[in-house]
Amino acid sequence: MSQYFDKDFTLFFKELEKNNNKVWFDANRPRYEKNIKTPFFNFIEALIDEVSKIDKDLLIDPKAAIFRFNKDVRFSKDKSPYKLHCSAAIAKGGRKDHVNPGFYLEFTANKIAYYSGIYMADTKTLKSIREYISDNNDEFNKLLKDKKFKTTFGELYGEKSKVLPKEMKEIANTQPYIYNKQFLLVKEWKGSFITDKNLMKELIQTFENGRAMRAFLYEASIY
Repeated sequence: MSQYFDKDFTLFFKELEKNNNKVWFDANRPRYEKNIKTPFFNFIEALIDEVSKIDKDLLIDPKAAIFRFNKDVRFSKDKSPYKLHCSAAIAKGGRKDHVNPGFYLEFTANKIAYYSGIYMADTKTLKSIREYISDNNDEFNKLLKDKKFKTTFGELYGEKSKVLPKEMKEIANTQPYIYNKQFLLVKEWKGSFITDKNLMKELIQTFENGRAMRAFLYEASIY
């Protein structure tokens, strides 16, 4: 059993999905504070301590990493006030950092998801990534075929462009990832894994197994 979470973590979110309103939440606020907010903060704090031993740039305040639980509904048709997950972005600049290598975690009732890599690349950055891959294609392929990478992530995920700049079309014939607009390392577990004693260990190993690819993509983004 995890030292951080119990079964009420998943149960709370399943109930919240059916009762996403302030009246229900206020009645269950003590439960949220005890079984959701506090254990998630403690878990992220401990995880930061561990991964910062691998990458010292990730030694950040958990408050800078954890996203707000309340939704921003100003521009949304769905006015339900609360998210159905807890999430955190562990990077040098915390949740607002879209540049430096790190990773994003999302814990829901049904799954635990780990995401890393390049999520939001502007036109200039995407051009740099594609050029870097083209100029370092052998190294990139080696990383894609690495046993730990393939076992953990399988492949790189993300949206793709339908049309490429003409100078990229030749390399795309042998390197289909040139079409990608996103370059994501993704791993998921069932929501029930939240109570597993190996949760922390699994996440740290996942972070470690994506280290080389993450470093390559960062170099590509500033090429």
